[in-house]
Amino acid sequence: MHLRLILFEPDIPQNAAAAFRLAACLGISVDIIEPTGFVLSDSRLRRVGMDYIDALDMRRHDSWKSFLLARANEPDLWRRLILLTTAGDMPYTTFCFEPSDAVLVGRESIGVTDAVHRIADARLRIPLRAGMRSLNVAMAASMVMGEALRQTNEFPQD
Repeated sequence: MHLRLILFEPDIPQNAAAAFRLAACLGISVDIIEPTGFVLSDSRLRRVGMDYIDALDMRRHDSWKSFLLARANEPDLWRRLILLTTAGDMPYTTFCFEPSDAVLVGRESIGVTDAVHRIADARLRIPLRAGMRSLNVAMAASMVMGEALRQTNEFPQD
C-alpha cells in the first residue's frame, strides 16, 4: 500500500493535469471520480497530462458509488480516507499520515457532497490568512501530499 490522491469530480482540466504530474513524479496513485467538468477521453487525458500520463497509476470511477464499490472490493488499496477541505477541523500539519492513506480533494467550484464528508476518517484544512477562502486544489494537494510523503518517508528514490 502507498499513498493515493483522489480527485472528486474535478472541474478544471489544468488542475487535474497538475495533480497528474505531481502524482506521476512522486509515485502517488490517483483515483478520479467522475463526472468531471471537462471531457475525459483518452486523447484529452494525454493532452492534459502531457507525457506524464504514461507514468501515472490512475483509476477512473464513473461515480462516487462506483468508487465506494471498488474500495469495498479491494480493501487493501487504502485504509483511511483523508478529506482536504476548507471546513476541516484539523490543520494538515498536525495530522499523522500513514503510507496507506488516501487524500481526497473536491471540486474546485463546490467541494464535496455531505456523503463524502460523512465517510471521511479525517477532515484536514490548510491554515490561511484571515479573509482568504482557499487555495487552488492542485496547490493544496501538492502541499498536503508533500507533508504526507515527508512523514511516511515515501519519497521516490533517485
